[in-house]
Amino acid sequence: MELIERIWEGSGLYQMSWGQAAMIGVGLLLLYLGIVRKFEPLLLVTIGFGGVLSNIPGVEIASGDGLLHLVYMVGIATGAFPLIIFMGVGAMTDFGPLLANPRTLFLGAAAQFGIFATLLGALGLSSLGWMDFSLREAAAIGIIGGADGPTAIYIAGMLAPQLLGAIAVAAYSYMALVPLIQPPIVRALTTREERAIRMVQLREVTKAERILFPLVLLLLVALLLPSAAPLLGMFCFGNLMRECGVVDRLSETTQNALINIVTIFLGLAVGSKLSAGEFLVPSTLGILLLGIVAFAIGTASGVLMAKLMNRYSKSPINPVIGAAGVSAVPMAARVANRIGLEANPHNVLLMHAMGPNVAGVIGSAVAAGVMIMFTAG
Repeated sequence: MELIERIWEGSGLYQMSWGQAAMIGVGLLLLYLGIVRKFEPLLLVTIGFGGVLSNIPGVEIASGDGLLHLVYMVGIATGAFPLIIFMGVGAMTDFGPLLANPRTLFLGAAAQFGIFATLLGALGLSSLGWMDFSLREAAAIGIIGGADGPTAIYIAGMLAPQLLGAIAVAAYSYMALVPLIQPPIVRALTTREERAIRMVQLREVTKAERILFPLVLLLLVALLLPSAAPLLGMFCFGNLMRECGVVDRLSETTQNALINIVTIFLGLAVGSKLSAGEFLVPSTLGILLLGIVAFAIGTASGVLMAKLMNRYSKSPINPVIGAAGVSAVPMAARVANRIGLEANPHNVLLMHAMGPNVAGVIGSAVAAGVMIMFTAG
């Protein structure tokens, strides 16, 4: 009888707190969204599993000398994993649509307004006593509005590591929910006639333009805003490998094996920050609410910028592609294309939407650099 009692007291069920049980439920929910609903499965499956593992009582894998804690310290605390993923994203990105229609750069830039609006909102709510976020924490939360998971993790790890779990889950959850969040906002801000606007065929972009663009982009931005150089530099390097045509083996490795390996460990490391003690705090609800506000403002800003540009442009822009200014690549572009097809079955907007979509990636990196410049230190 005593042996049975000792076994029971040593079990995870006996030691489990209500908070750990709740967070295991959150981890299982993320696994459901990734596996069954196929929402960002590459990240939600790994984050969800890491969250379940880190909340099992008696398992010290997410603390001390545990594997997930070591992975977190090596890959996220140093900022290495988000930077490597940005290099992989660059290697998979086609800047052709942006170069063929440079005006779409303004749509990607406008969509970043959600980041700064949410930063000011978080500080305003804190000044009213409703929340308690510092400037660094508010900056990290605001980045969620860019819909760029690696950038959100990079900034959170640098400015507010204690909020990393909530920020990462919010960023990737809202990225996964793009098909549900964006359409109602787009329809509310546009008429059916606007959504049916057909755009002209994109011009052919030369190989020289494709090779020069990442180099020029890096030099222009990094020399003006050095704090953006790490993110943008890795992104441009990945793209240069893709376009130069002389390092195909490196480009293919970066696009496939390397980014896949890093994604596994990044997801598990982020999941390790979903422990009950770090996640179940009042600030988490505030982060989730501010995150969805940031995302909605970013989507709306891109659409409204397109409508504004149409007032002064001879060749009309379908305002739907403004919603793709958030950097959820390529999901936001696909959603924009679907909305356009609903208004006009012959209106294929996918390649046009990829312009603001990749511009959004650049915009989120620049916004991150601005945040670092004014809050780090």
